[in-house]
Amino acid sequence: MPKIIIVEDDPAIREELALLLENEGYQASVVTEFTGVPEQVLRAAPDLILLDLGLPVRDGMSLCADIRRSSRIPIIFVTSRDSSGDELRALSLGGDDYITKPYNIPVLLARIRAVLRRSGGPAEPDTLEAGNLTLHLTRGTASAGDRSVELTRNELKILAHLMSRTGEIISRADLIDALWDSQIYIDDNTLSVNMTRLRSKLDEIGLPGLIKTRRGMGYQL
Repeated sequence: MPKIIIVEDDPAIREELALLLENEGYQASVVTEFTGVPEQVLRAAPDLILLDLGLPVRDGMSLCADIRRSSRIPIIFVTSRDSSGDELRALSLGGDDYITKPYNIPVLLARIRAVLRRSGGPAEPDTLEAGNLTLHLTRGTASAGDRSVELTRNELKILAHLMSRTGEIISRADLIDALWDSQIYIDDNTLSVNMTRLRSKLDEIGLPGLIKTRRGMGYQL
């Protein structure tokens, strides 16, 4: 599981980022004390740093230059500064990418994946497995043996959430929250419709009854 550290002084933004990353399967940590940031980052040994520019004590440019003296940990600047001069300087100091706020969440996640791939560090898993079921995340398909079925975005997210917590009972509210956090807007009725369709598709590949309903509690894989 790739580890990402967030260096951002706005509590609301860093908590939003941490939650987003954790829901996407990353291990997220945050810096809340802005003295000795390079030392904190190096001790944490992350796979990637998300770094703001306008920070207390020292700005992000200075911190990037300091970190680069002893580490090649990938750095993505996430900042409200949108001038080409700031971007050029950030990249010339060793930043790997530069994203301006307000960021587009799918674009931010795609940039994170790309930087991790380029760095040769851990990347997001392409598949999840549970028993005979394999979920292909980038292809958006589920397979068992030689049978495969295509999933919608909602079905993919629901199944991935269940598979990541195999054996646990996942409440309907938990599933809805997970999809909302992934920018998929879903209500209780929509969840029911998607669950029915997902179960039908699992039946097609020979896995009837894989998703169990635990009455009054939720679902279990």
